Amino acid sequence: MPDKISPIRETDAAARALARDLLGAARIAALAVIEPGTGAPFVSRIAFGLGPEGEPMSLISDLSLHAQALRADPRAALLIGEAGDKGDPLVHPRLTLRTRAHFLDPVANVRARLRETWLLHHPKAAIYIDFADFHFVAFEPESGHLNAGFAKAYALEQNDLKVN
Repeated sequence: MPDKISPIRETDAAARALARDLLGAARIAALAVIEPGTGAPFVSRIAFGLGPEGEPMSLISDLSLHAQALRADPRAALLIGEAGDKGDPLVHPRLTLRTRAHFLDPVANVRARLRETWLLHHPKAAIYIDFADFHFVAFEPESGHLNAGFAKAYALEQNDLKVN
């Protein structure tokens, strides 16, 4: 029986650049968490962006189930990348990240910097960004999977995903 050929290509500079481009361009992401109480998977669409240091992050309300889930268990996955307007949606690049979520310190000077960065790419968030139930959450990538299109899959390590 012949050896099975791996569908995962060797990670190269082009794959790293594409993953970083997807991260930098994304304004939304699908967030997968573990639902408290049931242990079932739960997926939600969230606003997404990069923080001042290039860290993947979101602004999340405590009222959401995904905030409750992340506080109970910080393990999460993010799916980044949108299908284009034309063609098969599966040929468009997408990036899945395995992450650990961290609710960021609401200290005034830290929050002010995060707020300023966030509003550059999410100006409509100005309506609710200062509500008491909204918190910035950083997603520390542990590993990733880049699907760059048909037959172009890459396994990414933490260092491959650093934007800055």
